[in-house]
Formats: sequence, C-alpha cells, structure tokens
Amino acid sequence: MQTNITEFFLMGFSDLSPPLQGTIFTFFLCAYIFTLVSNGLIILTISLESILQKPMYFFLRNLSVHELCFTTVTVPKLLQAFISKDLSISFLACAIQMFIFFTIGVSECVFLGFMAFDRYMAICHPLRYTSVMNTKMCYQLSVGSWVIGSFVSLGQTSFVFSLPYCGSNRIAHFFCDIPPLLKLACTNTFINELSVFIACMCGAGVPFLLILCSYVNIMISIRLIHSSEGRHKALSTCSAHLASVILFYGTAMLTYLHIDTYGSVDNPFSSYNDRMLALSYCVIIPTINPMIYSLKNKEMKAAIRKLSHKHFRFQGLNKQKNYNNKCYSGIKSK
Repeated sequence: MQTNITEFFLMGFSDLSPPLQGTIFTFFLCAYIFTLVSNGLIILTISLESILQKPMYFFLRNLSVHELCFTTVTVPKLLQAFISKDLSISFLACAIQMFIFFTIGVSECVFLGFMAFDRYMAICHPLRYTSVMNTKMCYQLSVGSWVIGSFVSLGQTSFVFSLPYCGSNRIAHFFCDIPPLLKLACTNTFINELSVFIACMCGAGVPFLLILCSYVNIMISIRLIHSSEGRHKALSTCSAHLASVILFYGTAMLTYLHIDTYGSVDNPFSSYNDRMLALSYCVIIPTINPMIYSLKNKEMKAAIRKLSHKHFRFQGLNKQKNYNNKCYSGIKSK
C-alpha cells in the first residue's frame, strides 16, 4: 500500500493556551528529571550493594529500567516540541518511536506478571524459593519479557505503518501511538483494531491472569499465617506491586480497549481524556513507582544511605589527599 505522507505532526497539547502549555512543560520537565534521578539511584544502589543481591531487588532494578525507557522514548520529544515549536516527526521516526514504546509497554506487562510469580514463590513456597528463583531464572524471565514485547510490538507496528495515509498528518497525541494513528488511515481499520485487541489480550491479559492466580494463592497462604506480624510482612511485600499493577494496567487497558473513542485533531477535546490517560502511564506512574516500590523500603533506604556515606567519605578523602599534596608541594618548593 502506498502513502503520500512522509512526516506527521504531533499536536500534543498545542490546542491549549500558552500559560497552560508553560505549566504542562514545567510539569513534564520536573517529572522527567525526578524519574531519571530516582530510578537511576535505584538501579545504581541495587547494582552496587551486595545486601540487595536478591531476586526481589533484581526485579525492582529491571522495573526501574523499564520506567526510564518508558519516559525517555516519549518525554524528550515532547519537551523539544514545547521549546522549538517544531511538532513534526518523520514517518520512520514515528514508526521507531511506536515500536520502542509498545515493546516497553508489553514487556512491562509481562514483567509485572513475573514479579507476581516471584512474590507467589516467596510467600507460598519459601523453602523452594531460592532454588527456583535463582540468578539464571531471573535473567531468563527478564530477557523473556523483552523478547515477547519485541515480537508483539513488531507485529503491531508493521500493521499500522503498512496502512495508507493520504489525508491529514496531524496526530492528536503527544507521541506516535496506535489509536490516534489508526484514525488517520485512508482505509477500514477494523482488522487493525482487532489485532490491537488480540495483542492486548495476549500481552497484557495473560500476564494479568498470572497475577490474579498468584495473588489468589498468596491470599490463601497469608490467611494460614498465625502471627499478625507475619501476615503484615507478607502483605507489605505485595502491596507495592499491587498498586503498580492497578495503576499501569488500569490506564493502559482503558486506552487500548476503546480505540473508537479517539477523536480527530479537528475536535481535540474528544481525545483530551485519552491524552490524560497516556500522561498517567507515560509520566506519572514512572515518577511515583520509585516511591511506591523502593524509596519506602527499609533495606533500600538503608542501602542508599550507606552508598551516599561511602560517596561523601570518598570525596572527603580525595579532598584531604589533594590538600596534603598541595602542602607537601609548598614545603618542597621552600
């Protein structure tokens, strides 16, 4: 199929007033910086501290990698558009952005399912936990989530960008996403919409069933724990994961299972709610996940403090060494 379009225009929030655009730009910038710093700190701490070399923290580190990639593939382009007022994105760049974004999204859905399995093994089968959730298994699950995400994303991206685009090239969104692009195609997109639904069911529905089954068994096991302290500890290890699942799955499902509600750029208010949903899982969730998962975790906070003390002590030793060298050089010159 042929297309007459060589580039698209990401209209994003261009329909809003300049003062409101300035507020949104500031919010995006602050949220992106916080996401980079907080998730980067989590990745660095878990990588360097030996006390955190456990499967649970391996999964937390990988989740932080997902969040960093999720925001980086969309937010910088949006910030650049705010500053330069250049809303254009080439046909190829749009396809690449969609592929990467969908890969990360499906991969995170699958990864959240694997994290639920990890909690299930830790609570329901603690004696077998270390033998089953070993280093090899953790890496296999991590790589598997990315492979599944890549295959699903490759299929969806190929379907969308093989469509003919011969009309408007203005995307009523702030990044190249499937629903608003389908609205620009010059053909019936029922098959594509059906394929998106099937992809959501496979890439998100199956992991969600794994999460559901895991937590049903976890709740049964927790009820059998006699001490209230033990029940509280078991619940606390699951609460953060459940919060992330509800936030991520809820907003993503609302977006990709109601494609027909997307409006055209000529009626931007009809897609306003969809942009807000995308804003939540592209920016807000990656921003608050570090606080939900890691920055309230006692072991994580202790490891961060330990790492910061090491850094400042190293800096202090370097300053003292430089000072001693200067003093020695001064005495020698005299």
